[in-house]
Amino acid sequence: MAKLTFLGHAAFALSGDGLDSVIDPYLTGNDLTTFKPSDFGNVNYVFVTHGHADHIGDAVEIAQNAGATIVSNVEICSYLSALGAKCHFMQVGGSYRFPFGKVRMTPAWHGSGIRTDEGMIYGGMPAGFLIEIEGKKVYHAGDTGLTMEMNLLADDGVDVALLPIGGNFTMDIEDAVRAVPMIKPKVVVPMHYDTFDVIKADPVDFALRAAGMSEVNVLSVGESLEF
Repeated sequence: MAKLTFLGHAAFALSGDGLDSVIDPYLTGNDLTTFKPSDFGNVNYVFVTHGHADHIGDAVEIAQNAGATIVSNVEICSYLSALGAKCHFMQVGGSYRFPFGKVRMTPAWHGSGIRTDEGMIYGGMPAGFLIEIEGKKVYHAGDTGLTMEMNLLADDGVDVALLPIGGNFTMDIEDAVRAVPMIKPKVVVPMHYDTFDVIKADPVDFALRAAGMSEVNVLSVGESLEF
């Protein structure tokens, strides 16, 4: 059985047959998480949706300590490879069958600049991930506004959708609710809220508004969902 654990913000641990992974591991500097990079010494993959610091997070440290492979777009992988990380280069719209299952990078409407000591550098196109594990499909939307491309996911049979609800940088609750019938997931989990003042949002409000469209599971930090 596959297992998904909320780590705070947009960070999740996802595990199953052949996969022990973290997605957008923003741990250091995140006051709302109880996790630290050393908690993930056995992961084999790290997924990074885009170049912002609250999504790249501790990806390099985790990957180096665990010997894991970072999966992201070409630009981010080029940058992280130069820092000594092992990477699998992908691009939006591309898919690849890993030993544990197929992964597709999906469109996201956002930015992806990488902040460095020399200033902001280009981080390629932001993305989401559709990750197949044990015959189930998990959609991590990344940071995105509402987009018509989400309609295409309805044909994929998404089992769990992870959707941002915090607004300002991403969809707010209203747009996230509109996204649910477009994607048609069996279960939806809200993310990317409360970490900063400008993304304060009530996940219970989201759950009430999306009730009847999909099963909504509001996870506390450290809480898991098995599917």
